[in-house]
Amino acid sequence: MEPPRQKRFARLILGGFAALCVVWLARLDYAQKISTDVLDLIPSAEQSPEAGIVRSLAGDAQAKVMLFALRDPRAPDVAPTEAARAFASILAADLTFAEAVPMGDDAAQNAMAREVFQRRFKLLFPSWLTARRNEYAKPGMLDESGWTASVAEQAAKNLEAFLAKPEAVAMQELVTADPLLLVPGLIERVGGLSAPSGAAGGHALVWGRIKASPLAEEGQKPVFAAIDRALAQVREKHPGVELQWSGVNRFAAASRARIEAELGLLNTISIVAVLGVGCLFIRRLWKILHLLPVILISLLGAWTAATLVFDRIHVLVFVIGSLLSGVAIDYGFYIYMQPALRPDEPYAEKLRRLLKPLLASCLTTVIGFSLLLFSDLPLLREVGLFVGAGLLCALGAAMLYFAQLERPFLETREFGTREHRPLPRGFVTLLFTGVLAIALIGPWRLLWRDDVRQLEIPSPELHANEEALRQLFGDNPDRRIFLVLGATIAEARENFDRIFVLPEKLNERPPAASLAFLFPTEAEWKMLPQWLGELAGFEAQFRAALVRHGFDPESFADFFSAWREFQAHPPRDDYESLYRDLGRQLTGPLALLYRTERPSPWFLVSADRATTAKFTSSRTLIAVDQLESLNSLFTRYRWSALKLSLIGLALVIGSVFAIYRGRGAIRIALIPAGACFFVFGIFGLLGHTLNLFHLLGAFLGVCLSHNYAIFSADTAEARKNPPTSIRLSALSTAASFGVLGFSRIPVIHALGMTVALIVVTALLVVEIEPFTRRRPAS
Repeated sequence: MEPPRQKRFARLILGGFAALCVVWLARLDYAQKISTDVLDLIPSAEQSPEAGIVRSLAGDAQAKVMLFALRDPRAPDVAPTEAARAFASILAADLTFAEAVPMGDDAAQNAMAREVFQRRFKLLFPSWLTARRNEYAKPGMLDESGWTASVAEQAAKNLEAFLAKPEAVAMQELVTADPLLLVPGLIERVGGLSAPSGAAGGHALVWGRIKASPLAEEGQKPVFAAIDRALAQVREKHPGVELQWSGVNRFAAASRARIEAELGLLNTISIVAVLGVGCLFIRRLWKILHLLPVILISLLGAWTAATLVFDRIHVLVFVIGSLLSGVAIDYGFYIYMQPALRPDEPYAEKLRRLLKPLLASCLTTVIGFSLLLFSDLPLLREVGLFVGAGLLCALGAAMLYFAQLERPFLETREFGTREHRPLPRGFVTLLFTGVLAIALIGPWRLLWRDDVRQLEIPSPELHANEEALRQLFGDNPDRRIFLVLGATIAEARENFDRIFVLPEKLNERPPAASLAFLFPTEAEWKMLPQWLGELAGFEAQFRAALVRHGFDPESFADFFSAWREFQAHPPRDDYESLYRDLGRQLTGPLALLYRTERPSPWFLVSADRATTAKFTSSRTLIAVDQLESLNSLFTRYRWSALKLSLIGLALVIGSVFAIYRGRGAIRIALIPAGACFFVFGIFGLLGHTLNLFHLLGAFLGVCLSHNYAIFSADTAEARKNPPTSIRLSALSTAASFGVLGFSRIPVIHALGMTVALIVVTALLVVEIEPFTRRRPAS
């Protein structure tokens, strides 16, 4: 192909590819496409109960809750309740909020109490009756002849004992309509779930729930604007009122803003560092701009491929992928900095000469990263595709871009001599022994810990604000929150009884409060019509028992009237209708006490922390505050990623031996592996704790070092300095990844530090290796 035609062909392909990528990326909705949610790093098909319930909570109303506390510094001991009511009413009227209620407003609780009282026989009587049957049943046999009389007598005794308590004074009117103490018994059991009062420490409290997901753009800026507007309106009548507030959306917005700011800062520093390295080696620095199109096209291709394949991508993929330039630039350096063998050597001939190491470097690295596509962890699959696609685009772009330059050669400065005197044999032996000892011993001392909190940018001020608000809203450090799960709400209710209520576990049962006490089990509900038939004589026997205990049965006329109606028309609704009917009446915090939607219905349980310390997460019981469960998931994924990485590296090494032969292939395989084991050995000896992202950084560092080993193969055989392109590429990569070591995001810090150390170690091996070779005998 003639040079003019060659240039037009290269420009056409590059321009067309870039245009297609830009058109595709320009039409994307990035607010929906890119996620900052930690849970998007967990597979949607993850079957573990921990991940499933956390996912359901994140997508449910729980994640949409916002907490507000208003105070007036001019009267610090007096809660500004009027301002809080006005603030709640303004938010409730805003389109971004589903509801907003001032705490201390008893309307919702009173509405629920009325609903429970009206449905007390349906909801509470079946479990009450089961408890009475368990008290009087003998193992395997029930004496039906004295059953109703026994129940009536015990009910009258319990009523007499209850009325002797001081708290019964406030329930005198309730007891006349409920002498079986169905509702008072429930109040005693769910007391730990009571909503906080409307004021705490001079703060007036407001509970709110937004409509949109807190992780979406519409659940953040529009909501924050609504809060600002509401506060401004409140201050018109209550000047000086201060607002303290928190919500998942505030953390998500802060995380996104910090990631964007940090990315901008780190990328700027990275560019400065790379330019600084370039100044050392390149005579005419402006010529390095010819490498920018290669990097941009590789990133364009990677972004396009990732967004085409995946519906939603975590922002960490782009944080890691933005460093693809450190890998993509290798191919440009190697082509651009190779001098022609003769002045009239055509570019195509030069490219054919370089094609073997270029293809070996790129394709073997892509093979390694393609193994990550089989990972269970979405982040690793996305990174594998992003980097693999970007490398292929980088190689193609480098080959085509330099084809349309008149003289594709970047002049560099040379450091050191081309020939080397070998180092003393004793020194080489000592050096080799020390490095080998570190590489073999250190990794066995490694400490691994995967902590899900390392995936977030630390926000100590937001966490302190959240903790202060939670305390105002009544969070009790002596109590622990659990979720009892089931495949259906009926199974969740049975699991609650199995864990907290069954008689054989009474001695171990922790003090627990849950709305599960309000509902019968499905078995009790189905048996209710039969049991009511067995209680045909209960009214007469209960009247007689009341007389014996000094009560006037006529004082309970409302109860007997409701009892006769209930016995004449026993309920025949389906079991789940109990939850649906009551759920329609629950608003505010009360609506978050149970969930009926599948796949993971649950009941919230508040229990004493000391007596539930032995409880661990299982398929039926989840401790909401237990992060160890999610941490164990990431540990499992780390081992899965390690297996894939080892398989990928085995394929890389195998492909090297298929392309190269003899000592050259062994050298290419040993340099990256040795650098990785040496760095991990240093981590182990220093007691540095590693996680999944150190492993990912090691994989990336090995692939990069693999490039340097390949590109320096020819010069190593000739006992010469490695090509300047390798030095420049390695130091540029080390600089760009080394900058990440200063990141405030723990996982990015781990990734950058690991890659930089492995790359520098590999470069030192490549540089020192010629000094360790003995001169051939003359």
